[in-house]
Amino acid sequence: MNYYTDHPEIGFYLNHPLMARIVELKEKGFADAKEYDYAPVDLGDAIENYKQILDITGDVAANIIAPNSEDVDLEGPHLENGRMVYASKTFENLDATRKAGLWGVSMPRRYGGLNLPNAVFSMLSEIISAADAGFQNIWSLQSCIDTLYEFGSEEQRQKYIPRVCAGEGMSMDLTEPDAGSDLQRVMLKATYDAQEDCWRLNGVKRFITNGDSDIHLVLARSEEGTKDGRGLSMFIYDKRNGGVDVRHIEHKLGIHGSPTCELTYKNAKAELCGSTRLGLIKYVMALMNGARLGIAAQSVGLSQEAYNEAVAYARERQQFGQKIQEFPGVYDMLSRMKAKLDAGRSLLYQTACYVDVYKCLEDIERDRKLTPEEKQELKKYQRLADAFTPLAKGMNSEYANQNAYDAISVHGGSGFIMEYKSQRLYRDARIFSIYEGTTQLQVVAAIRYISNGTMLQNIKDLAAAVPSAAVSSAAVPDASPSGLKARVEALIPVYEEALNAAKDLDSQEAFDFLARRLYDMTAELVMSLLIIRDAAACPELFAKSANVYVRMAEENILGKAAYIKNFKADDLACFRAATAE
Repeated sequence: MNYYTDHPEIGFYLNHPLMARIVELKEKGFADAKEYDYAPVDLGDAIENYKQILDITGDVAANIIAPNSEDVDLEGPHLENGRMVYASKTFENLDATRKAGLWGVSMPRRYGGLNLPNAVFSMLSEIISAADAGFQNIWSLQSCIDTLYEFGSEEQRQKYIPRVCAGEGMSMDLTEPDAGSDLQRVMLKATYDAQEDCWRLNGVKRFITNGDSDIHLVLARSEEGTKDGRGLSMFIYDKRNGGVDVRHIEHKLGIHGSPTCELTYKNAKAELCGSTRLGLIKYVMALMNGARLGIAAQSVGLSQEAYNEAVAYARERQQFGQKIQEFPGVYDMLSRMKAKLDAGRSLLYQTACYVDVYKCLEDIERDRKLTPEEKQELKKYQRLADAFTPLAKGMNSEYANQNAYDAISVHGGSGFIMEYKSQRLYRDARIFSIYEGTTQLQVVAAIRYISNGTMLQNIKDLAAAVPSAAVSSAAVPDASPSGLKARVEALIPVYEEALNAAKDLDSQEAFDFLARRLYDMTAELVMSLLIIRDAAACPELFAKSANVYVRMAEENILGKAAYIKNFKADDLACFRAATAE
């Protein structure tokens, strides 16, 4: 088994239309080839390098991490004398990924990294999540180093990045008992110690994933007397210096292998990362966007595994003299699971590629001035990344939950039994639409791009880029060559009318109430066009999913549009009444 080569859909995105530009920017003219014998010399060499790393990861995931997942789920981490101790099999996973060189993968080679683009890192995340979503949490937090690389000093980079590349873990310590989604309320106190020329941290952090990690990025209040985000700064805490204890490890519904800790900071020594007052306004936003893309990848990986489990069971299980995969009610579920998986994956890698282009250009800008054309390119892809990231995180996390639910349904009573993997996938998936911003907060992040028409224009641009003869009738017998694209194009004015109807209500409360429906419609149109594009390029992998997903999008978009068009601001009263005492 190999979790990469067994799923050619992943490798397909190494041929993404933006990949050549990403490699060109990431490798900066392939200058590293002069100094590092493992650095690529051209585009083809870079893609082959990515394939080798993905193949190694697929092997480790299938043959070490996945077989360990059940034991990790049952044992989980535990607390010993104020320290978190991983489940025994988690140590095996850590050892295997370190030996495979799968740490610090996004970092430049001069620090010991592999210089991989975000899109490839997302592929690695997807693969590891399919094997064990809890371990993916621990492993993927290495991406916190991107924020340190981006905003820390060169001295801090040289001090910390090689340690992460060697396999030390990270955490982002943001939330507190009274500051969850509302991080402006963070009160962990940061005080400058002039005698020691360092900062001291005091207070409590809660719900910290991998909370006893080696290197922490900590959001703390550095400006005395402030009560909002303008008084918050980002700090680096090194576990080697002491001062932080684990008070409690949460007992969770799922992702048992991923320790979620409550931490007490007692005069802990720390370094300022970047400038004061920008902790929440700038640095956490960058940190969270990276984490949200990581959860989108985590969600796609689990969706793939849920689909695999459901299909395998449906092909073997017989009832009434038939394999259950032959029953319409079952193959309806399975086809929708696969369509959501494929469309969600396409959205993930579209978003990751947008992020890559602008992040690479920002990195280049540290060394030289960008040309006017490059500045425009940076702005374009930064806007696209900001608009698409909440769609990728929100929709894929919801799809993971739906696919895990349907996997249990396909299994019937057996799916409710602990000996079957489906129950663990279901428990693990539930957190995806909660942490790093609930789906409701993803709607908040996305809605300004929806309300101002940016996403409508993005949708029209995607439609223009999809070939008219998108899917051959041989690949999809009941769809004409241009049929799927035409059906989606017919939905665009329906979406536009619904958007205008929501705005015409002239009520912010009513618009906020309808925002989730507009968000879903936006994402479904985007994913429909992306999966049609992919089916045009590779019908043997994606044509069936394109056909199913477009039908599903029609069903959902037309229904939501009707709901919005018939909605009146006064209708809010009956919904408010449901919460009245």
